[in-house]
Amino acid sequence: MKISQDLKTQLDTSKANANKTNGTTMSFQQTVSQEKQKMHEAQLNRLLGDLSAQGEKVAKFRSFKDLARYKRMVQQFMEEAVQYGLELDQQRSWSMNGDNRKLMLVKQVDEKLIQLTDDVLDQQKSSIDVLDVIGEIKGLLLNLQA
Repeated sequence: MKISQDLKTQLDTSKANANKTNGTTMSFQQTVSQEKQKMHEAQLNRLLGDLSAQGEKVAKFRSFKDLARYKRMVQQFMEEAVQYGLELDQQRSWSMNGDNRKLMLVKQVDEKLIQLTDDVLDQQKSSIDVLDVIGEIKGLLLNLQA
């Protein structure tokens, strides 16, 4: 049985098309990855905006319901940032105690949330003090996002 020249050229053409398709797939995957990253950034920015609005409500009304909602929103933001928004680098910065810098930032956010709770409970604190703590928490979250 002899293979004709016609069949051989068809095989070469199909291989060339397969190589072109593979290159297109990589481009498509990169496009999907970029769009996914943009969606996650938009989600984090939306959460941060909602967090700011809720923080203003906490400072204005000082209710436990608003405070609990604010804390849940901070927790949700941090989960989203760690799961989707942050690209964890292999580089680590360790302190003298062996603590990782990222963990220290999370501890600071927790400390600020405790301070915010104490300020809301203390009726003697002014709204400016509460807004100051909320601003510090927002700054830490922005630092976490960046």
